[in-house]
Amino acid sequence: MAGRKKTETQEKEPTLEECMQELDAILKALDGEEISLEDSFAMYQKGMTLLKICNEKIDTVEKKILIMNGDGGLDEF
Repeated sequence: MAGRKKTETQEKEPTLEECMQELDAILKALDGEEISLEDSFAMYQKGMTLLKICNEKIDTVEKKILIMNGDGGLDEF
């Protein structure tokens, strides 16, 4: 089926800012609280997933950056 609508159970991908905020919260939790090994591993896995999303979003933005060419026009970077 082409053009399927998202269902309520499907999560929308977080923004770069949301990912960074969640990563910050994970770092604070790992640094400031006594947590179990299992919980720290789960937080580590979540952090790695968030880092992957951040890297993909940054790569996409970098590809869209425009640079000025010698003729005064804009070229995609």
